[in-house]
Amino acid sequence: MKEDITAEDEARIVAAIAEAEKNTSGEIRVHIENTCKGNVLDRATEVFAYLHMHQTKLRNGVLFYVAFKSHQFAVLGDAGINAVVPPDFWKEVTALVIQHFKQGQYAEGLSKGVLMAGQQLKAFFPYAGDAADTNELQNDISFGKD
Repeated sequence: MKEDITAEDEARIVAAIAEAEKNTSGEIRVHIENTCKGNVLDRATEVFAYLHMHQTKLRNGVLFYVAFKSHQFAVLGDAGINAVVPPDFWKEVTALVIQHFKQGQYAEGLSKGVLMAGQQLKAFFPYAGDAADTNELQNDISFGKD
């Protein structure tokens, strides 16, 4: 899985996360593994919980889940963000990311998807600029063990 993402790609994705989170209290994580056994949304939900993404103050975490060898992708938002984004928003993000994945542009797809999610987070969860508005989750990419 790390062989599909170079150090440069990883830095680009992490920079996109930082950029997307700059103007919002929302939190974005990217998790990459090789295989997804079973339903991709079920696995993304497990990873979401494992990364403690449901513990953000405003329930505004967003997970980008990728299983390279299984050719699976999901984007999953927590209850706070899901309550306010347009009904087809996550489908639009998924379509954008997958369009790039089909061309082998993994970092480009993830970066653009992250920035797109960041725009919605900014619209509904703007950065308050006070001590209470902190980076609640790490911005680095998490990798599965398989």
